[in-house]
Amino acid sequence: MTERVVGIGAGAKELATEDMVLNIGPQHPSTHGVLRLRLTLDGERITAAEPIVGYMHRGAEKLFEVRDYRQIIMLANRHDWLSGFANELGVVLAAERMLGMEPPVRAVWARTLLAELNRVLNHLMFLGSYPLELGAMTPLFYSFNERERIQAVMEEISGGRMHYMFNRVGGLKEDLPYGWLDRVSEAVAETRRRVPDIEDLILHNEIFIARTKGVGVLSREQIMQYGVSGPVARASGVDFDLRRDDPYLAYPELPVKVVTRGAGDCQARFEVLFDQLKVSLDLADACVEKLRSLPPGPINQRLPKVLKVPEGHTYAWTENPLGINGYYLVSKGDKTPWRLKLRSASYSNIQVLREMLPGHLVADMVAILGSMFFVVGDIDK
Repeated sequence: MTERVVGIGAGAKELATEDMVLNIGPQHPSTHGVLRLRLTLDGERITAAEPIVGYMHRGAEKLFEVRDYRQIIMLANRHDWLSGFANELGVVLAAERMLGMEPPVRAVWARTLLAELNRVLNHLMFLGSYPLELGAMTPLFYSFNERERIQAVMEEISGGRMHYMFNRVGGLKEDLPYGWLDRVSEAVAETRRRVPDIEDLILHNEIFIARTKGVGVLSREQIMQYGVSGPVARASGVDFDLRRDDPYLAYPELPVKVVTRGAGDCQARFEVLFDQLKVSLDLADACVEKLRSLPPGPINQRLPKVLKVPEGHTYAWTENPLGINGYYLVSKGDKTPWRLKLRSASYSNIQVLREMLPGHLVADMVAILGSMFFVVGDIDK
């Protein structure tokens, strides 16, 4: 859409203003999937931006209301397909809280271990794919090599590569396979050994620095206004992590180091993701050592054939790899929730683009969008 205002008459001076509206998506490689960005441009500079979501709407929240608490887990782990295990946690934690149920100690520590391994998988994906969007292909192969290493132990225990379906109300589906902890230790150690190679390849690259330093700065005030969370918020100096500040699972007994930066730009967000990866590897090692020291015991609670949650309501939030993930559960005492509201991390993180993108060039939009670390399924419900 182009507007022109032109003076008329002899010797009239031409007064011209041109604005072009450009749609990036909903099918576009820069948008990571079916996200649409409606940009208003002045030349190559963005003057206004509107993120438009809903192209992947699956009605998950309404489907929750007609599924029992076992079936909901299957639906819940799919909105952020890079964080399947973490997505399941909120549902089972909410149901257990309403039931007054305490899962066995082994289940608590095993859940914590699997949550951190899932976090490693999530971060490795973005650490490889983000440089690819800026033109660097090699880091993708390095990061995917490490992803396959961690993916192998996750697949061994659950049978799934993305949608693990391993959580249950009251614990986990089944006990850990024999020798599995040894294989986890080996995978974590090898990944930790190779991470510096990826780091050197990207963070010291002058082209990568030029494309990310000082680009897409997100202020602390914008973070608070839009409810942005996770590594994106911590890169702007927001020192908040539910694993430390409102701990769940075994996190009260673990030394959770919260990584922050102050610049709030694309480079800071990428650096936070790298440092969080190292923290998760350390936490995984601590969980493995604890599980080795625990005596044999149950991994779940016995449940009735028909599980009904008592009447009431609760809100269970967790620190997912991409930010705060919350489930508001309202029960009328039936085997299905009366209402289960999902608060996904990516939805809030995407809304702030309307504040970030204006003033930047279209070429920088690709760098900014990739640094927001979102999954398109996580912005639609």
